[in-house]
Amino acid sequence: MVSEGLTPCLRKPNLLAGQGIFCFPLTRKASICLSGEIKLKRILDFIDNISEWTGKIFNWTVALLILLVVLEVILRRVFNRPTIWNFEVTIQLFGFYFMILAAYALLHKSHVAVDILYVRFNKRTKAIVDVITYLIFFFPFLSVVLYKGIFYAANSWEMGERSWSVFSPPLYPIKTIIPVMALLLIIQGCAIFIRHLSIAIRGEEL
Repeated sequence: MVSEGLTPCLRKPNLLAGQGIFCFPLTRKASICLSGEIKLKRILDFIDNISEWTGKIFNWTVALLILLVVLEVILRRVFNRPTIWNFEVTIQLFGFYFMILAAYALLHKSHVAVDILYVRFNKRTKAIVDVITYLIFFFPFLSVVLYKGIFYAANSWEMGERSWSVFSPPLYPIKTIIPVMALLLIIQGCAIFIRHLSIAIRGEEL
């Protein structure tokens, strides 16, 4: 039987399974803190989902790229009828592909990293290094890319910028992806930064 006025401890579920562990109710301050942590974790998971689904949806761009390259090779080598549009469309699609999936790659730690010393650190030291490098390099660089990218894209739209080639495709759509890429990376970077900060301070991830 549970004594009156006692409530279940907020511990990990596997510690509670099959055990009648009970404790006194949380204080108001502790309850607010726990509630805030749960809400923060949901926000971080929501950000992760944005990057995850962006990657899953646009990951198929590479299939279209392959088809276009194969098509051009066949038309050029077999039928001797090269197109005037395939080359530039392929370049823009590839640019779109690696920019729109940048946050997805960041989420899954797919970006190139030189970690000769980093891999030797323990979890908390790695988190401290990540926090410092994000503050010094990651956020400042992407803030500049976002700021400049917005004006770069806006100027391209204003002048109706097009390529100088014979095909002359518009350039403003692909240039718009530059600030979008920076924004997605900053948002995902914030989620990763907060998790690393939690590990650096508390020794555990949110």
